[in-house]
Amino acid sequence: MNPIFGSLFPIQKIIMQKSTDLIEQIKNSDEIFKGELLHAFKDTAILPDGNTSTREWIKHPGACAIVPIFENGDIMMIQQYRYPLKEVCWEIPAGKIDPGEDIAVTAERELLEEAGLKTNDLIYIGKFYPCVGYSDEVIHIYAARDLELTEMNTDHDEFLIRERVPFSKAIDMIDNHEIPDGKTVICLLRVWRWLNDESTS
Repeated sequence: MNPIFGSLFPIQKIIMQKSTDLIEQIKNSDEIFKGELLHAFKDTAILPDGNTSTREWIKHPGACAIVPIFENGDIMMIQQYRYPLKEVCWEIPAGKIDPGEDIAVTAERELLEEAGLKTNDLIYIGKFYPCVGYSDEVIHIYAARDLELTEMNTDHDEFLIRERVPFSKAIDMIDNHEIPDGKTVICLLRVWRWLNDESTS
């Protein structure tokens, strides 16, 4: 048998299965770390073939990210030092969902805290999972228009610089590798597409 074609057969078998056949069952779960934001677990999972394997994952409360759009087409971005990377990153306003909090409330709160903006037109764009291999985190994407500029209200340990940037320039910054933050890249592209689709409809 040709080794190249032979290597394709297992892949073909998986593709032909029903997606429900891929589901893994939890045998047991142990919490190995509990912080203020993240909880880490080490699970034993029963695999589709009946064997078991270890699954380490992080529980996250979820977050909202907002692209604030001004009438002239500018957006508000922030610069923030990210400790794990040891560098300053361009980002959009975003933050975690508090327990029991409606996601629209989270979006409005984070928009005010990090960008010093209030909105009278908050639009839900969708959601995505930024790190499916090791976390259950979900990020909800919003666009915000009809903006009112006010004072930022950041947390005591949060230091940000806000800056208006033409939306088209922000897209160029993605292409030029000036925006390394994954959520910002995804949200800007999703909202840019939504905005252009809306203008042509």
